[in-house]
Amino acid sequence: MPHLRQIATTLALTALVSAGCASTVPKATVPAAPPPATKASTAPAGSAAALPSSDPRSLATLDAVLAGPQRSDANRARDAYRHPRETLQFFGIRDSQTVLEVWPGSGGWYTEILAPLLRDHGHYLAAGYDPASESSFAQDTNRALRAKLDAAPSTYDRVTVVALQFPGALAPVPADSVDLVVTFRNLHNWLAKDGAAPAMLSAMYSALKPGGVLGLVDHRADPAAPVDARARLGYVNEQYAIDLIEKAGFEFIGSSEVNANPKDTHDWDQGVWTLPPTFRLGDKDRERYAAIGESDRFTLRFRKPRR
Repeated sequence: MPHLRQIATTLALTALVSAGCASTVPKATVPAAPPPATKASTAPAGSAAALPSSDPRSLATLDAVLAGPQRSDANRARDAYRHPRETLQFFGIRDSQTVLEVWPGSGGWYTEILAPLLRDHGHYLAAGYDPASESSFAQDTNRALRAKLDAAPSTYDRVTVVALQFPGALAPVPADSVDLVVTFRNLHNWLAKDGAAPAMLSAMYSALKPGGVLGLVDHRADPAAPVDARARLGYVNEQYAIDLIEKAGFEFIGSSEVNANPKDTHDWDQGVWTLPPTFRLGDKDRERYAAIGESDRFTLRFRKPRR
């Protein structure tokens, strides 16, 4: 199995988190699924000839992984909102790639999919928080992810854990070593802190091989609303995101509506966290928010230009 052996000695950050005991995934209440999202996609003129594409073997493996026993029931139930097959296919994933996921979180929702998908022919790298971070949240998240990996070595023994967090951990892998970078609902977190978004995007740009792809999903703001560059309610203006990522050097090569939710009006008092799965208001109007479902999201695809 190709593992990019040349990066092994540089990945000392695999000690990102200390090994912990086996973790358990909480059984969250999952609301009813919304109507199927519109699945149209767009790409800039002239880019179609070189768009990334998934091969039949990878898609067949992905289908088997999505139905596999390694996925928790709670995580599987959220497929109705996260559309993992369609999303990863839009990013052009192949099971032979080296894929870096930025901030997989404590539960590793996409880790349950990407690690087994890439196990035999590719390489999955999970970029968590800086091990030197003073944040208890960061440390707890790191420990929980490590515990998840350690609890199922037959699935996760070939995962490489690295660190990517502004400002102290911005070189998770050697430059030009990754085929695909993916990150899900994280850009709004970086926008909230001065300098974080450009630095994180620069680190991802450096990690990608020339021609490599960045796939990014986040909560979409109302395009008619004033742009909030800090994304205080968790929603990000889509064009603002595209402009910011292009400024980091990426070429925009398409968007998809696969993760759209027209029921989301983007104007909740507690922001995106009003909706499931967070339900920040607790039981107040819970049935109403459950009926709306998870947030409206944009799904964007970029490429690092070839030299």
